[in-house]
Amino acid sequence: MHIVVCVKQVPDTKIIKINPKTNTLDRRSAPAILNPYDAHAVQEAVSIREKTGGTISVLSMGPPQATAVIKKSIEIGADRGYLITDRAFAGADTLATSYALFKALEKINKEFPVDMIICGKHAIDGDTGQVGPGIARRLDIPPVTNVIEVSEVNLEEKTVLIKRKLSSGYELIQAEMPCLLTVEKEINQIEYSPMPNMIKAARYEPIIWAVSDLENVDRVQLGLKGSPTIVGKMFTPPRPEGGKKIEGSPDEQVKQLMDILLEQKDVLTLQSSKQ
Repeated sequence: MHIVVCVKQVPDTKIIKINPKTNTLDRRSAPAILNPYDAHAVQEAVSIREKTGGTISVLSMGPPQATAVIKKSIEIGADRGYLITDRAFAGADTLATSYALFKALEKINKEFPVDMIICGKHAIDGDTGQVGPGIARRLDIPPVTNVIEVSEVNLEEKTVLIKRKLSSGYELIQAEMPCLLTVEKEINQIEYSPMPNMIKAARYEPIIWAVSDLENVDRVQLGLKGSPTIVGKMFTPPRPEGGKKIEGSPDEQVKQLMDILLEQKDVLTLQSSKQ
């Protein structure tokens, strides 16, 4: 069993600020961390390995300092990590990112066939949830999103039983492997790392690839050239206004309420129906 977890280094959005001139995230204003959803993806891979055995690899795309999130993944329990880093990847949107990771996964799969890919539901800096399904589409394998439980992995039949969350309830799916899962935070709890993992992570040096190390890469699909997405504007949403407190006698309160409703009449819709 070989599981690959795709991880990303993101700014801590609890601290990050927006540059008012460029309307972009000021990534220097906050420390870089392992995307929280990806941490749960690594933890789930560890849980699956405990039941089936096998190996966990982690894969990330980013600047050289992104080795930190691979080391953090090793600390959680991954066995090895790959970082693809090159100026050609800079400015990539989700389409270009999924292409770059796809080419890296192709190379990993040739060296060590991949049975399952796990991604976080989305990255907290972009919040799109598009990279995981984009990778699956390029690899032509089934994607299963919003996973909250991996119930069973059958290595003989090459199937996995999955519970996923829907807006209206839950769905139980049996998928064929290889497949790609994107997981919710509620799928597990991040466990405390044992000392051997921490020592291994501190000493570990990830495998680093540049574009030239990947095979049959169409450079037009990388970085800014391969990114059709344009962010026109980014801003902090205004704080919601406080509610109005109605006081006085019942008659006075009714009058105040009617005045408020009349002020907001443009948001009210009256419908009539003939019986």
